[in-house]
Amino acid sequence: MLAHAIVLLKYERLEPLGSYFAWQLLQVARGDSQLLPVDVVVPVPLHRQKRKDRGYNQVDLFAHPLARRLRLPYRPILLMRSRPRPEKHLLSQEERWEAVRGAFVMCPGGRVDNLRVLLLDDVMTTGATLDACARALREAGARSVLGLTIARAARTATPVSGAY
Repeated sequence: MLAHAIVLLKYERLEPLGSYFAWQLLQVARGDSQLLPVDVVVPVPLHRQKRKDRGYNQVDLFAHPLARRLRLPYRPILLMRSRPRPEKHLLSQEERWEAVRGAFVMCPGGRVDNLRVLLLDDVMTTGATLDACARALREAGARSVLGLTIARAARTATPVSGAY
């Protein structure tokens, strides 16, 4: 059910789902005192072509309402993805890390000097995207970056052949 909801959020722009996920993340943040000392909320950005094709960034649908509920500034234009994700639909763990290495940069004029950033994404698969975004933010001067997602992809076991 959660996977279906995320697909609807990602490809059907169901804004009520965004509000629902924002509410759920708010409960998580309120339940963990270490999550709340942040200064700004930043979504993981889509590459400009992907955003143009889709018409929106699905992370905005829950990140913006969450920022409002936390009474924090929302900065969707601090980061940008400088190169698109490879066309290949399924990437190995190594390919995922390589695809995002250096792919996120600060937007011209973007400043995060000494800020504590709450970085939001929809799904964490390997952590590569959050890591790449956090690196860009830290290199630009962010004091800390905390990543939060609405879901984590389960790793599937690779079948092993041989005698047992």
